[in-house]
Amino acid sequence: MAMGVAVAVPILLFSLFVGLSECSKIGVCYGRNADDLPTPDKVAQLVQQHSIKYVRIYDSNIQVIKAFANTGVELMVGVPNSDLLPFAQYQSNVDTWLKNSILPYYPAAAITYITVGAEVTESPNNVSALVVPAMTNVLTALKKVGLHKRIRVSSTHSLGILSRSFPPSAGAFNSSYAYFLKPMLEFLVENQSPFMVDIYPYYAYRDSPSNVSLSYALFSPTAPNVIDPNTGLVYTNLFDAQLDSIFFALMALNFKTLKIMVTETGWPSKGAARETAATADNAQTYNTNLIRHVINDTGTPAKPGEEIDVYLFSLFNENRKPGMESERNWGLFYPDQTSVYSLDWTGKGNVDIATGANITSSNETWCVASSNASEADLQNALNWACGSGNVDCSPIQPSQPCYQPDTLASHASYAFNSYYQQNGATDVACSFGGAGVRTTKDPSYDSCIYLTSGKMSSANSTASPVSSRAQGSTASQLVKGLIATLPLCVLAILRNVF
Repeated sequence: MAMGVAVAVPILLFSLFVGLSECSKIGVCYGRNADDLPTPDKVAQLVQQHSIKYVRIYDSNIQVIKAFANTGVELMVGVPNSDLLPFAQYQSNVDTWLKNSILPYYPAAAITYITVGAEVTESPNNVSALVVPAMTNVLTALKKVGLHKRIRVSSTHSLGILSRSFPPSAGAFNSSYAYFLKPMLEFLVENQSPFMVDIYPYYAYRDSPSNVSLSYALFSPTAPNVIDPNTGLVYTNLFDAQLDSIFFALMALNFKTLKIMVTETGWPSKGAARETAATADNAQTYNTNLIRHVINDTGTPAKPGEEIDVYLFSLFNENRKPGMESERNWGLFYPDQTSVYSLDWTGKGNVDIATGANITSSNETWCVASSNASEADLQNALNWACGSGNVDCSPIQPSQPCYQPDTLASHASYAFNSYYQQNGATDVACSFGGAGVRTTKDPSYDSCIYLTSGKMSSANSTASPVSSRAQGSTASQLVKGLIATLPLCVLAILRNVF
């Protein structure tokens, strides 16, 4: 029996590692409201050069779809709001569209989602009532050709669909949208499609700078924490707070199992004189921190470890977009395909793919125990870090370099920092329910060396992390090795399995 478990567990872990080691996805929106963009073929090449695997387009332009055929890039195509009426009125219209615009290029073009309408509640025309009938007709057309399990149907929404978003636990949908919202949510659940939302912390800061700090909007480690008074959940950034407000709104309507997908988010790199936050530095900071946050599968305070699929807006600056100057400057690339700013697509703080520039800050940060945390909170967080958190806590054992001083705060600080560095040094990785706090002062002392992103080693241990924590069989060591490489969303699955 023991041998069977020893063999079965590594096999299960290996299967999870292969199938789920990349949980959350980072994609990009390819808007084309411009008259100076490169051809779709060149765009597809650019996307491949930067190892971008997921692209959203806002229509079903044949030239664009053809350009991405046989590239391995997964496409999200759209039905514009202007087409909702004919799509809702007649099934034959949708059947013809699918036959002419999708089927000739599928599966060479890896279309995985069809969005029916975009931010319909923001549309000047009242098209909300058309969304569900149009979605239903698209699904029916897909069923006729057996693709309804491979191509999911949904619709995107702005955060304006909420009547309240703060605190996150009070998130609630605007009751005036109930006539189409509930049938749409039922459609999504029945067909295992995600709820799609566009989230922009930039606008929240721009419109209310006296109530929203820039550091909080940019995922900055110096941002003040925001505590939800109803749940006690600690928020270190505005993105998580906005995303959780959607989750709580869904939960209030008994749809808490719906997966949420962020189909647009980003930050403008340039704006008019009064748009002071629209700078290349802020855009780089937001998107870099966002990618790190998402790639690490830390989830949100309300849904820790939950994978989040996110699409950055936008691939290019679009010179024909109306509105303020910032509206034309959301792009990651200029029309000549050069980068607007360096961006680390890996989320690991390594050399940027586009320019070779190293965007990792020279100012290292560490995570230590908060002086305001209670002993109970510190002990619980320490136990979690050394257990489920998969931290090597051997350096804080007796006779090891970090055992002295033998205090709870000192031991917790070492464990907190190890978890923090192993998980991308993100703001959420130093939360520990408010028991952790980030610092720019190196807490290392004597021979006790605190890890940094550049020192991910077992320098404090006299033995390897595996042998110091447990003496076991080869199978046991394989299990530990695999677990150490799994993202948080897989670890969450394992906790449920075992």
